[in-house]
Amino acid sequence: MSFLEAIIVAIVEGLTEFLPVSSTGHMILTQGILGIKSDEFVKAFTVMIQFGAILSVLVLYWKRFLQSWDFYLKLLIAFIPAAVIGLLAGDLIDSLLENVWVVATMLIIGGIFMLFVDKWFTCPEKDEPQMTYRSALKIGLAQCIAMIPGVSRSMATIVGGMAQKFSRKTAAEFSFFLAVPTMAAASGYKLLKLLLKDESRELLMNNLNTLIIGNIVAFVVAVAAIRFFIGFLTKYGFKAFGWYRIFAGAAILILLFLGFHLEVV
Repeated sequence: MSFLEAIIVAIVEGLTEFLPVSSTGHMILTQGILGIKSDEFVKAFTVMIQFGAILSVLVLYWKRFLQSWDFYLKLLIAFIPAAVIGLLAGDLIDSLLENVWVVATMLIIGGIFMLFVDKWFTCPEKDEPQMTYRSALKIGLAQCIAMIPGVSRSMATIVGGMAQKFSRKTAAEFSFFLAVPTMAAASGYKLLKLLLKDESRELLMNNLNTLIIGNIVAFVVAVAAIRFFIGFLTKYGFKAFGWYRIFAGAAILILLFLGFHLEVV
């Protein structure tokens, strides 16, 4: 992976991580379009540049993270389902991550769903309920659906929050907060696996500059994306993202049927 390819993938990560369009799916497609060969470092890179995205949430919402232990416990409860399923079904998830057909199909299905989300879950800005342990758990369970590439962790958790009668803004912000332990665990796990193997550790050290640049780019772009998304979602809802997903997924399927090779090899 060259520096330019790393920067492009990191831009895609920063733009899409907190938008309901599937960052993993977009990074897989970006790799396929650029012809990036999938090796152990490339697979780890797409996960580990999430550190940059995590940092963007911490920087933008640092005051909100200085809350009571009750807040942290709710985040932990919401995080546990994805952690358990990730450990139990890690190999299956990894096999799906390189399947462009799955990504395209889920982009379309999720897009159709998002066209109706605002009608199904009408959530007032005022008089919304307080976050409870039960509602945090339900949002955490919704997050598990996003382990299917193309679904979008952001979409799953925000809709999960709206289903609990939270406003779009509250649901989106809790989705950002939940991203911190979820993405930190995924990135840390990948890093640990690399460090435990001599060959992988050497591969990581040889590409350390690429990884650092990727995280910096992802951080800067994610800061801008979060600021845009909160305002846009609060004012306009999900419909525009739904149409984008449908058109993007359909375009990918058409290219695949025409014989274009978008798969990560």
